[in-house]
Amino acid sequence: MNFPELSDITPAKTAALKERIARLGIDLRLVDEQFTRGGGKGGQKINKTSNAVLLRYAPLDLVVRCQRERKRSLNRFLALRELVDEIEVRISPETSGRLAEIERIRRRKARKRGGPGAGTRPA
Repeated sequence: MNFPELSDITPAKTAALKERIARLGIDLRLVDEQFTRGGGKGGQKINKTSNAVLLRYAPLDLVVRCQRERKRSLNRFLALRELVDEIEVRISPETSGRLAEIERIRRRKARKRGGPGAGTRPA
């Protein structure tokens, strides 16, 4: 897979993703990319175009599918970013922003629920 054409993405986001790929040592040649027809709402555009992106990363046996947007190039970027997130969770969980976000949400829910990790709150 080559790095996708990113005319719809800001250069800062592109640079940040490239930096993460380099830091994690991901070889993009090992990413298998397929385009499939999407499903759901969208009518004729969805039924006639293959804009859903399916990425496979064989070394970690990961599969990511993305069809959030109508544009293929945007879906390619989003799928690649999601794949990099999954790889980072597996390879380097201590630096994963995604895991940090999940932990933050878990603590917030625990506080609301009054469960373990909720801390003490005045009544």
